[in-house]
Amino acid sequence: MIMKAPSWRARRGLKAALLGMALLSATVMAWAGDRVVKDPRTMTFPPVEFAPSEPARVVLDNGMVVYLLEDHELPLVSLSAMMRTGGWLEPADKVGLAALTGAVMRTGGGGGRTAEQIDEELEQFAIDINISMGRQSGTASLDVLSKDLDRGLKIFAGLLRQPAFEAPRLELAKLQTIEGIRRRQDSPGSIVGREFLKQLYGPEHPSARESTMESIKGMSRDDLVAFHRRTVHPNGIILGVTGDFKQAEMIALLRSMFADWKKGDVPELKITDARDSGGSSIVRFVNKDTSQAHLRIGHLTIREDDPDYVSLAIANDILGGSSFRSRLFNDVRTKRGLAYSVGSRLNVGMHDQGVWLMRAETKLPSTQEVISRFVANMERMRTELVTDEELAEAKEAYVNSFVFSFASPSAIVGRFVELEYDGLPKDFLQQLRTRVVALKKEDVLMAAKKHFHSNRLTIVAVGSGEALPKLLSSFGDVKEIKLAPEG
Repeated sequence: MIMKAPSWRARRGLKAALLGMALLSATVMAWAGDRVVKDPRTMTFPPVEFAPSEPARVVLDNGMVVYLLEDHELPLVSLSAMMRTGGWLEPADKVGLAALTGAVMRTGGGGGRTAEQIDEELEQFAIDINISMGRQSGTASLDVLSKDLDRGLKIFAGLLRQPAFEAPRLELAKLQTIEGIRRRQDSPGSIVGREFLKQLYGPEHPSARESTMESIKGMSRDDLVAFHRRTVHPNGIILGVTGDFKQAEMIALLRSMFADWKKGDVPELKITDARDSGGSSIVRFVNKDTSQAHLRIGHLTIREDDPDYVSLAIANDILGGSSFRSRLFNDVRTKRGLAYSVGSRLNVGMHDQGVWLMRAETKLPSTQEVISRFVANMERMRTELVTDEELAEAKEAYVNSFVFSFASPSAIVGRFVELEYDGLPKDFLQQLRTRVVALKKEDVLMAAKKHFHSNRLTIVAVGSGEALPKLLSSFGDVKEIKLAPEG
């Protein structure tokens, strides 16, 4: 093939590009007099400093806690509430009751309005209301134009205080829940996540148990009414309010909506620790026809208020939590090409034991090698100091991301609500940031040595074929998890 000389237009464009690069280089080299910067990657900056606004805190006579922060940029008002309810309060034979209650609180009418009336009114005035209940809390939110605040708040308060749980909406919610149960065996990623938690906590533990078709079918309107009456009380609610309002007027409006709601008996949020695995590794697999093996490997760990939390969080970030710059990513994916998706995660809270895990999706024949690399990288974290560069990058990422916890007034108030719900001081995040800045390599090594346990891992794999148990056998006694058919 004969190579053609570039045209005069191409030559002129190339010359202009080269001239531009030369000018840019000269400009950078001359920047700030004698302070020459040769490579932008070598530039350093001081840590981001940020002092978020602090919302006002008011407690109504019935015990409801309210955080308020005005923001007049847009004619909008947002309310978000955390309620001390959730799946941890469900009877053992009615798993799924909390989630169903939260769903039908929103859809089933209330406060003297039918479900259809509420839906029509919300649509007409562009009001958005959501209510849900998870494992450890319930949440409710309202977004409304400031001119329609009184109308929106009346609907919101009515649904919280006096949900109607209309029978047709309950039946619809049950059908939707049952359909979700029927389909939850379709996704191998969902299966491995659920079964991993069951192995860690035990299948009957509030942090791992799951609803069944039978438990949902057997629930009645009376069950929802009783659960709401027993667990939703004003003195168990922390409400955050942000947007276009005057603080004194908002407090008066909230009192008019909630003042006559009587206090109730709010239970302490306390979840029993999981059973001890006995100090040995657990290896389980699910036989399912998939294109890849889905892996979860880890164990239970500390809570968020543990003195070692910051050190362990940075250790996890270096190991596998930081995606493209983590050790697991560079070893398992970049260097060896064993997995496209790989990493580690540290999930901690205040009310039950945290979970630390490593995850990957890989070709079935690579399963054993991937797990071996996971264990090898764990042991390296436990026996060697991290590098100065790794520590600096992890600390910088954490410190600079701090500002995003307070990126808007609603985020600021939301943080205060969550911290109070969890019983943490209002400057808890600032305390964590200060501890990260002061962290040393020795602290990371100590945390990894103390809290990474390669001798008592829980390993769960979802994949197809008879080869999977053989590939797992070198890590412990392998047993199969038989999934119950869902419909």
